[in-house]
This record gives sequence, structure tokens and C-alpha cells, in this order.
Amino acid sequence: MNPPKNPPNPVDQTPIGIVIATRNRSATLAETLRHLTALPERPPVLVADNASTDDTRAMVARHCPRVRVLSLPFNRGALARTRGVRALRTPYVAFSDDDSWWAPGALSEAVRLFDAHPRLGLLAGRTLVGPDETPDPLNDLLADSPLGPASDLPGTQVLGFLGCAAVARRSAYLDVGGYHRLLFFGAEETLLAYDLAARGWGVTHCPEVVAHHHPDPTPRPHRPAVVRRNELLTAWLRRPLPYALARTGELAAEARHDAHARRALRETLARLPAAVGARRPLPPHVERAARLLDGATA
Repeated sequence: MNPPKNPPNPVDQTPIGIVIATRNRSATLAETLRHLTALPERPPVLVADNASTDDTRAMVARHCPRVRVLSLPFNRGALARTRGVRALRTPYVAFSDDDSWWAPGALSEAVRLFDAHPRLGLLAGRTLVGPDETPDPLNDLLADSPLGPASDLPGTQVLGFLGCAAVARRSAYLDVGGYHRLLFFGAEETLLAYDLAARGWGVTHCPEVVAHHHPDPTPRPHRPAVVRRNELLTAWLRRPLPYALARTGELAAEARHDAHARRALRETLARLPAAVGARRPLPPHVERAARLLDGATA
């Protein structure tokens, strides 16, 4: 399948920029911006602020006056990234979180790969975690993807990625509408990868593009439930009905003895009418790829 043509809207001449979605994490954002503004590529950086109530906007204005802040009136979750992509307007967009940044030279390598492979819609980089630069376990999962390479794409084909270590072709990202509004935040990447593949865009793992991630050690007690919820909503939005029903049954069984599963099930059921209304099953070739990956991670 040939990828759609680029939209007619003009974009910046700078090849790549960075979008960061943040909320109430001024201190970690300051460290991230210190690294990003020192990159040799000198990319434009846009902070999409999800209605922070701390000093985020003042901090950026004070310490990083060249960084643009897009102030959102309320917390949009992952949709803040889409607002940032629309505002930034560079042909390629690298995503960082407020606790992650790109290695020097990584963005130049990403530009080279995108320029050389017109069907490439999104690449997942290699992630190094913390001051010891420990490889994220996801690196090996992506590198060992059973989908293998494609002749017109770099790296290894995947249907998942880490949001803070991804670079997208702007036209591809906007072609599929970006992150889905129903998921908000948490395990939202798989659905975007599905949608890109369904539209003919390539999604690959390219380990030569390196990101650094310094996650906040503060516990996030509701994270497991949010991840389970969004995994199940993704199934209802894009996977065959028997698959979605089976996953729902599995979660319901776990909910009898697990508090996270109970919360995930409750929140899924509240969103289920919207998910059913927005169902768009994957085309057969993408569903086959998803099934192959299901088997690899079982």
C-alpha cells in the first residue's frame, strides 16, 4: 500500500523538531530542556503544557526563552502531543517526555532515515535508562520482533514503541489523527502504531537512534490499572470482536481477586460505548501482524 501524499499545508524548513507534553513537573522539565537545547542539531522545541499549576511556564520563559510553550486550558493527556505536532510544523517530529531527551546526533540520524525511506511513518529508537544508561528491556523486544525487516524500510518492523523514544513523520502522524482521545495517557502507543500500519505507513525499530530516559522514581499506584484499561480499549477499538471479548473475560476473571484489574475493568466498561462507536478493525494484513506479535509475547 502506498502512503498518502503529504498534506498541502506548509511546514518549517527545519527538518526536525521536538514536542514535549508535560504537567506539573517543572524541575524535571528544566533538566530535560537543558539537554535538548544543547543538541548539536539545534532543533526547535515545543512544550505542550497540560494546564500545569506549578511554575512550568515561568520556568521555561526564564531559563529557555527560545523554547515555545503551548499552554492548554485543561489537561488533554496524550492529545497534547498532537496539539504540539500541529503547532510545530517541522516535517519530522521527535517526542520527548519531561524526563527524557535525545542523544547528540540521534535526530540527524532520524532525519537521514526518514529522507531515505518515504514510507517510514514512525521509528522507535533505542532507550537508555538512568545515569548508568541501562538498556530498557523494551529494546530487545523491539529488536527481536517477528515481523522482521521490509525492503523499503530501515530497521525491524514493529507495532509498538516507547512514547518518549519515538520520531514521527508529521504528515503520517496527522494522517491517522495522532494519539486517540479515548486512551488519554498510558499504553497509548500501540493504537497509534496500528493506525499507522493500517494506512500503509511503516513503523520500525532503529537502534541507531538513541534516547535517554530518567524516569521519576515516585510510585504511580494507578498506572497498572490504566495500562490494563487502555490495552483492553485498544482491543475493542481495532481487534476482532472475539479477541476483544476474550480479553474482557480474562480481565473480569482477574478482577475477582485483583484491585488493579477491578479498576481497569470498571474504567473500561465506562468507556466501552465510545470504543464500540469508534471501532475500526484492522485490515487483514495488519491483524495478521498483530496476531504474530501476540504469539511472540504470550
